[in-house]
Amino acid sequence: MTAIVLLLISNIFMTIAWYGHLKYKSAPLIKVILISWMIAFLEYCFQVPANRIGHSQFTAAQLKTIQEVITLAVFCVFSVVYLKEKLKWNYLVGFSLILAAVFFVFKKW
Repeated sequence: MTAIVLLLISNIFMTIAWYGHLKYKSAPLIKVILISWMIAFLEYCFQVPANRIGHSQFTAAQLKTIQEVITLAVFCVFSVVYLKEKLKWNYLVGFSLILAAVFFVFKKW
């Protein structure tokens, strides 16, 4: 569970780093890049330990799959709450198909 919590925190930071600046389109690009890098550094401070801890329980492919599902969940909340964008039905269908991939990655064959 520790790895999943760390992945959640890291994805919150990364989503802010990648998409938070979209509300500030008049800010100079170099400033946005530097601030995003600083935020992304915090993301790495959680992502790297999450993967190291998680790899004792999950394979690398499973960790990546968990990370992608968390990323989509965090992004959905961020885009609706912060960016005030609607989640369209086709986005949800596409995200659901990605979520369906979890079955194949975690299924014991």
